[in-house]
Amino acid sequence: MQKQEIKILVVDDESDILNLLDYNLKKAGFTVLLAKDGPEAIELAKLKKPDLIVLDIMLPNMEGTEVLRRLKNKESTHPIPVIMLTAKGEEVDKVIGFELGAEDYITKPFSPRELILRVRAVLKRSAEPKETPVSSDKIISFNELSVDYSRHKVTVNGAQIVLSSTEFKLLTELLEAKGRVLSRDTILDRAWGQDCYVIQRTVDTHVRRLRAKLKSAGKYIETVRGVGYRFKED
Repeated sequence: MQKQEIKILVVDDESDILNLLDYNLKKAGFTVLLAKDGPEAIELAKLKKPDLIVLDIMLPNMEGTEVLRRLKNKESTHPIPVIMLTAKGEEVDKVIGFELGAEDYITKPFSPRELILRVRAVLKRSAEPKETPVSSDKIISFNELSVDYSRHKVTVNGAQIVLSSTEFKLLTELLEAKGRVLSRDTILDRAWGQDCYVIQRTVDTHVRRLRAKLKSAGKYIETVRGVGYRFKED
């Protein structure tokens, strides 16, 4: 059986970074696409449909956060997971990136080995919903909210809500623990996995984004100050 091609789009205006990641990602068995600015990245993402994007925040002409926003606002590119490249100390950019839908970030300078580990971890998480066996077909409904596990489908008042794989996992973990408080560490382990390096604030930004997407059903996700989150029992 032929091995499935996994395409990674790397977006950075520094040739040294592009060459470094091109070499190491290819060595790790990935197919690599390269872009030096935002418009080129958006066009490549639409045409080539990469499995993951490594996106630098500091880009000429169009900032990486704007590239991310445009990618996540298009139905064809919304599902593509994104890892942000940020300079040390760019905490605000990290938070904005998570709010826009990025899956992870890595701070420059970084080792190619660390980035490849992050890439594999994000790809694994993104693939999990697609690997759900049909035999485990399950639908959970709560008032206007309905979650279809096998189809990776969420509806609120009958209207479909588009969630990333991480947002879907976050919602299902909270829903299945309905009435019980999940700490941020527990949510990180369950929704992101123990091999992920993201910080606790990631949970807060994803919960805020998930609430906004769920509209009227967002109110069921409650904040328990100093502890974590829970899905309202009734």
